[in-house]
Amino acid sequence: MALQNLVTQIQALSGSAEDLHQLHSILKAADEPLHADPPRLSSLLDQLEPARHSLGYLYILEAFSSVSVPKEQANAMVLTIVRFIDGCDGQQTRLAPDKFVTICRRLKDQVLLLEAPLRGVYPMLSALRKFPMSSEHLTSLHPEFLLLCLLSKSYKIGLSILDNDIYEVDQPRDLFLYCYYGGMICIGQKHFQKALELLRNVITAPMNAINPIVVEAYKKYILVSLIRNGQFSASLPKYASSAAQRSLKTFCQPYIELANTYGNGKVKELEAYVQANTEKFESDNNLGLAKQVLSSMYKRSIQRLTLTYLTLSLQDIADAVQLKTSKEAEIHILQMIQDGEIFASINQKDGMVSFLEDPEQYKSNDMIEHIDSSIQRMMALWKKLASMDEVMSYDPQYLGKVGRERQKFDMDDFDAVPQKFTA
Repeated sequence: MALQNLVTQIQALSGSAEDLHQLHSILKAADEPLHADPPRLSSLLDQLEPARHSLGYLYILEAFSSVSVPKEQANAMVLTIVRFIDGCDGQQTRLAPDKFVTICRRLKDQVLLLEAPLRGVYPMLSALRKFPMSSEHLTSLHPEFLLLCLLSKSYKIGLSILDNDIYEVDQPRDLFLYCYYGGMICIGQKHFQKALELLRNVITAPMNAINPIVVEAYKKYILVSLIRNGQFSASLPKYASSAAQRSLKTFCQPYIELANTYGNGKVKELEAYVQANTEKFESDNNLGLAKQVLSSMYKRSIQRLTLTYLTLSLQDIADAVQLKTSKEAEIHILQMIQDGEIFASINQKDGMVSFLEDPEQYKSNDMIEHIDSSIQRMMALWKKLASMDEVMSYDPQYLGKVGRERQKFDMDDFDAVPQKFTA
């Protein structure tokens, strides 16, 4: 009877903000009794509508899903949670953010139990659109969503949230995982520049000690730097933590040595090194990237040829860059043309390659719009940074910290970036 009375109160108090505040107090008091016998709550959910009674539905659903279910019942649980996420009112669910996050994590756990991560991708994306107050706010749901995108290979869907500028973070771990998973998604789409940006955020974030996420991010950062830029610098930015400056390289020696071997410019040595360390790269799930590093050395050599020659035969290119056959040279060139890394044409009759100039004149309407949007974004970013700097300049904790450290450091030696993680 007490539970039925709770349902009646939920139905009566799910309207105005004042009613919801009163209902929230009632639900908090009822939370422990709800968890006493979760299986009984199924009938209560049938009497509520996710859209109209979101707050009450959330409390009951969180209690109902708090017990582990066997794989045979996981599908029904997934359908119930997805129905709620798709239909719920974001304003009501934001009154109990911890409950909402818990529900979404249980959805993730159930779809992984069913070995069907794709089933959780769109509901989690829907939850992300309803839960945070702003796209600038990084929540605990962001890394969970990106993990599902990775496991289901839904890279393009994951990319949809990675262009948002983040200024607020709930927990430091959320930032580490968001940038790490985001970097992996960008690697999967071959957006290497964006991947470098995200992975750099991981390894330069404030930290008191090295954690496994940072180590794995640094390994991928080294590999992607070689693929994207053809070089790698072991020097971290000045704003990186002392823990990263001091210890990070010691955990990644095989990758540092790979970068050194790459820097020697000898394809055979690099190929031999990758071959000798195949087991290590494979155990780190980085063998595919290591092979792309080797492929990138061939591409760099081909790009250098475009600076010297207007035409070359496929066999001459193969000989110059130490490929085994002209067919391998053709495959590399076709891929580079497709990726926009060189501009060239291949005459299939005589096997000659003609290197061309960049056809982009940088005056098309699309290019002008792209440049204008970039300028607008930079202006908005500058205004945001100026606002944050003004707020920080009045923060008592920041002023106290600066005052204590002024004697130890010359503040002019530091870049104008936050030196402390606040979340």
